[in-house]
Parts: sequence; C-alpha cells; structure tokens
Amino acid sequence: MTYALVRVPRLDLDEFANTAGMHPELVRRLVVLGVLDAAQDSAGRLWFARSQLADVARIQRLRAGFALNYAATGLVIDLLDRIAVLEAAARRRQRLGGQ
Repeated sequence: MTYALVRVPRLDLDEFANTAGMHPELVRRLVVLGVLDAAQDSAGRLWFARSQLADVARIQRLRAGFALNYAATGLVIDLLDRIAVLEAAARRRQRLGGQ
C-alpha cells in the first residue's frame, strides 16, 4: 500500500469548469468522450487535477484552430501524443549513434 506524501489539490466539476471558462455540462461531456480525465468519488462527483486545465486549453486551441468537433479533438490529441513519443524515441536513437 502506498500513501501520498503531499495532498494533490483537485477541483470539483463546478470549480474546474469556472476556472476553465466552460459550462459544467460541456466539461462533463468531454469526460464522457474520453477527452478529459476525471476521478469519480463514491457519490458520483467528478474531480479534476489542476493539470487538466492545460489539457482544456489544448482542446480549445485545436477546436478553434482547426474547427474540429470535440470527438475529433480527442483523436487528434491522441495522435499528437503518439507522434511526440515517436519523435522522442528517434532523438534518443540519434544521440546514441543509432539510426
């Protein structure tokens, strides 16, 4: 069993939505689509890490810049994350002298 040394601040749905400048129902839909991660307590309330605010900003930039719907935004984010992993692996191989 492990215990957290520091309590991680988290936001409930209303706090998160207010901080992100979004309607709580939209945030809830993004969780259902799998675009945002949220923890759910035994009462069914959603809780978000503060780091999720950066994810919301990324979602909003993609949606505004490419006129994507939210489901497509999730797919694009997954692909961008995979590309970043592949590029990092290629850079590591180059530094080690491999091709």
